[in-house]
Amino acid sequence: MPRPGRQQSVISGLPRQLSQQLFASATNVKLAADQTLFLAGDSGDGCYRVEKGLLKVTMHSANGDERILAILGPGAIVGELAMLDGLPRSASVVGVRDADLLFISRAKFEDVTRQHPEVFKHLVTLLASRLRETDAVIAAESFLPLRGRVAITLLELADHFGENVGQGRIVIRQKFDQSELAALADIARENVNRILADWKRRKLVSRLSGYYCIENSAALEKEADH
Repeated sequence: MPRPGRQQSVISGLPRQLSQQLFASATNVKLAADQTLFLAGDSGDGCYRVEKGLLKVTMHSANGDERILAILGPGAIVGELAMLDGLPRSASVVGVRDADLLFISRAKFEDVTRQHPEVFKHLVTLLASRLRETDAVIAAESFLPLRGRVAITLLELADHFGENVGQGRIVIRQKFDQSELAALADIARENVNRILADWKRRKLVSRLSGYYCIENSAALEKEADH
């Protein structure tokens, strides 16, 4: 059974040529790890393209629980929704790794899209793709048990950040703590702790210098399918 799509995938953006046209006169912006780029509710004054590093798109519940909606890597467009509907930011964006970004204001965005209206078509396609991913996430979280959600999260992180170091061991070369895994899987941290303890005991996963390691991908795939 194929793994459901996950919203935390490293999302890419526009075709290279259109992206270059859109950001031709952009301003360079640096964002440190854990630094906030913008918050949900902020004015949508422009959009960004990730040149280097990683960002996370997050939302918080009324009691402060974090949900990570997406991880954005190089090439991803950030904040484009506010450019299309003119409304405030729908989510917060925070640095995961130190990042280099390009920024264009709303005025420049409108100038470029008047000259290149095909940008809108690709942005709509990009947003439709993200909506489909969101639908898959909702379905997975509606029907999968808790350990299935955690397994999918780890396997997807391994797809994007994994390094095969031999003997079937895959090291996820990006540090995530249990709170972040819980936010990605959308379950309580206590459940993540319990599930990981069981998998460590069964030698499905381990921890190496702060990095999670998948020791048995086939067994973890079975956990994701149940």
